Amino acid sequence: MPKYYNSLLCISLLAVCTPAAAQQDDAPPTMMDEVVVTESRIEERKRDVSANITTITREDIEQSASRDLGSLLAERGLGHVQKYPGSLTSIGVRGFRTDSHGNDLQGKVLILLDGRRAGTGNATKILTENIERVEVIRGPGSVQYGSAGIGGVINVITRKGTDNSAYVRGGGGSFGRWEAAAGGTALTKGFDFAGALSYLTYDDYDTGGGDTFANTGIDGQYGVSLQGGYTFSERHRLGLIFTGFDVDHAGSPGYLSVNDLDDYSDKSNYSLDARYTGATESGAYQWMARYFFGKDKDKWYNPTASNPDFWDTGIPSERTTDQQGAQAQITGLFGMHTLTAGFDWVDYKVESSFSPQDSTYHNPALFLLGKGSYLNDSLIVSFGMRYDWFKVEVKEPRGREEDQTNWAPKIGIAWLPMDNLKLRAQYAQGFMMPSADQLAIDSTAFGRRTVGNPNLDPESSNTYEVGADYFQSGFDGSLTYFHTDFKDKIVTDFLSDGSQSWINSGDATIAGFEIELGYDLGVPMGWQWEVRPYVNATLLTQLEDEETGEDLLYIPDTSLATGISVSNGMGTFGRFNVAYYSSQDVQDWESGAFPAPIVSLDGFTVADLVGAYKFYENPTYGAFTLRGEINNIFDEEYSYVKGYPMPGINFYLGLRWDF
Repeated sequence: MPKYYNSLLCISLLAVCTPAAAQQDDAPPTMMDEVVVTESRIEERKRDVSANITTITREDIEQSASRDLGSLLAERGLGHVQKYPGSLTSIGVRGFRTDSHGNDLQGKVLILLDGRRAGTGNATKILTENIERVEVIRGPGSVQYGSAGIGGVINVITRKGTDNSAYVRGGGGSFGRWEAAAGGTALTKGFDFAGALSYLTYDDYDTGGGDTFANTGIDGQYGVSLQGGYTFSERHRLGLIFTGFDVDHAGSPGYLSVNDLDDYSDKSNYSLDARYTGATESGAYQWMARYFFGKDKDKWYNPTASNPDFWDTGIPSERTTDQQGAQAQITGLFGMHTLTAGFDWVDYKVESSFSPQDSTYHNPALFLLGKGSYLNDSLIVSFGMRYDWFKVEVKEPRGREEDQTNWAPKIGIAWLPMDNLKLRAQYAQGFMMPSADQLAIDSTAFGRRTVGNPNLDPESSNTYEVGADYFQSGFDGSLTYFHTDFKDKIVTDFLSDGSQSWINSGDATIAGFEIELGYDLGVPMGWQWEVRPYVNATLLTQLEDEETGEDLLYIPDTSLATGISVSNGMGTFGRFNVAYYSSQDVQDWESGAFPAPIVSLDGFTVADLVGAYKFYENPTYGAFTLRGEINNIFDEEYSYVKGYPMPGINFYLGLRWDF
């Protein structure tokens, strides 16, 4: 590691691991009372949760150099990342990652929008302009949310209007970058609203190695996020949420070594969500019902003017997923016990230039989640179970219709021997259902028949974890050990007649530690400013393919973010963040050899500096804030994916008006 990284890490660890001064402060803990909604699908205190949950707050988002979910999570050192030019990012948690193509039922980490499926695994399509917070369940979330929640669940929660405010901002920087956004919130007579519009464009960038990576710019990226609602009779609310993303002419440059100068893609995602929440006057019963629909679309253009590889045919290809779904649940409070029962349903129609060209997915499910509090609320026992039905059909090329089911349980314990210390343990199953072609295709191309296997089992995991959370007067820390047995991996197989099919074959073991430490030095020192060094790390001690005995591919054994943030809580702040990802074994498709040889992708360290200064504030004319960013401040040459280096050092300067 570079010397500057070692120095910063030592300083941060020293600061966050020495809470002695904080322990002398008798102020009551507050972090334990943070409210989260993802783990049990209802509001609950973080102190009652047995899973390891990471929360990225609105303040964290505003102090980040990121404009989309993929970049935001990459900054956090949450897990492995696969990020390409052309607005494409897959995010990993505990050795598994989102599926950035196709439908999100086929991922191993699930992205949610306000508690329901986002309809995409491409984290770049989720913009941060109107996000209130992000909650990440580290570990299986399949019992709560279904297929794809093996490694974790990322719940993106949009802002809700709590006051009357508005803002506009704009700015520019390196590589022809220009951006603008406007938004605001409102609250009046039971009506609430929060929304934002954003625009971004940039040109081709230079890498940290000094090379110009041509065809990496975008003509325009547009985002919209709107949430509105009406609350009546105090405990009843009707709400609408609309989220949209569109990027035009996003460069698709291929490997830098064979830089394609004219391939590009258009990508979009939108969804509309209608929701009703209610409760009895006493609050003993509460319920929620929603319906949502949306479309996720990618279209790739392959002109022949520049064709360094055989993919350039001049014929565009595309994939479109039409999504609709519904959720209904009811929660009852029975003394020391809470039960939530509900129904989920999603329906996907996938049309693609690739085989299968037309397929459908129908997935209803029933779930039951429960929690009991004992010993004066110091012992919390939680459990859950879920049963899913899947019906898939391949319509083009003509195939079959097949059914599949899955049952998944979880159980957890949280024990608070002291008010500011929580010990927890959990067992949970995760699963990912087979795709429509893996179950039901039956087609012949280039003289070879491909036939689905209706006897496939879902890919699944069993995860055991233990951990501890400690909070005391400015210090907060979390340590988790997890062990995951992954089984029934679906792999390609060839039948005796030469036909291609799929079988369940292959197991893996992934284990390691997750660490989160932070210490607001301003609390014991009595400062009005927050001065907070922090460290977030995932250290994998085992990532082994049980069949080969080799390490799993595309997974760094260490991912880490550390830094320091300074803020006055009124719009002026500075944050220095360093993200480190260790080396990982990958397939070298850039070599042109088949099968691709296994090589090591070098680890890297990338640092960002973000600051803002509110230089004017007036009750009549509003407030003006100047914002500056230096990204990749040490001009590191680095790649999340071999052959696709990221931008070198770059700058941004912007102005924001709040009124």
